[in-house]
Amino acid sequence: MSISSFSTSTQPQAAPTLRRRQWMGGAVALGATALLSACGRNKIKAQPVSAGAEVLALGDSLTSGVGATAETAYPAVLARLTGWNVVNGGVSGDTSAQALAREPALLAEHQPKLVIVSIGGNDFLRKLPESDTRTHVHAICRQALDAGAQVLLVAVPRATLAAALGQMTDHPLYAEVAKDLKIPLVRDAWGEVLSKPELRSDTVHANARGYEQFARSVRGTAAAVGLLAR
Repeated sequence: MSISSFSTSTQPQAAPTLRRRQWMGGAVALGATALLSACGRNKIKAQPVSAGAEVLALGDSLTSGVGATAETAYPAVLARLTGWNVVNGGVSGDTSAQALAREPALLAEHQPKLVIVSIGGNDFLRKLPESDTRTHVHAICRQALDAGAQVLLVAVPRATLAAALGQMTDHPLYAEVAKDLKIPLVRDAWGEVLSKPELRSDTVHANARGYEQFARSVRGTAAAVGLLAR
């Protein structure tokens, strides 16, 4: 086929093809605009927490540091890594309901700039209703936000047979709460520690090495979302 014959045969369809391309280009542009708009709405705008600021670590035995010393529990390690004054608000055995009940007094006493929430493991071990745990974790985070603090939520692995075999995955309720409240989430940090025997003091607690690795994961997320001053 010659160039001239090709041009002659395609001329009647040129206008519809051009219109179709223009329509497709417009649709792509609209889709991109919508995507950028959605990303803008969901973007977390964390404010830097300065060195020396009060930070509350709220949680259970993994926060209090069972399996290690007070100096090697994760809040103490995180304080050294960040320069924050991290208050250890962990109580061994606490459920999410108990942490929620303790929180107002801690907020009033310390007036933290940031609250790191890591709670729910005892709920899962005791097989408490997961809907209640989600409600309590949401309320803990909301209570801290209402007090003027920023919140960094830590996901806790769900209790499953796979978890008992060392294959731990975060319970999805934490991602749901973080998305709903538009707060940053530390993902997989406890799972990565508790799935490795060399980082544990027993089946459900870290040792000093494990708490240090966890603290570094928290610091990494804090830096990534803008909570650490540059």
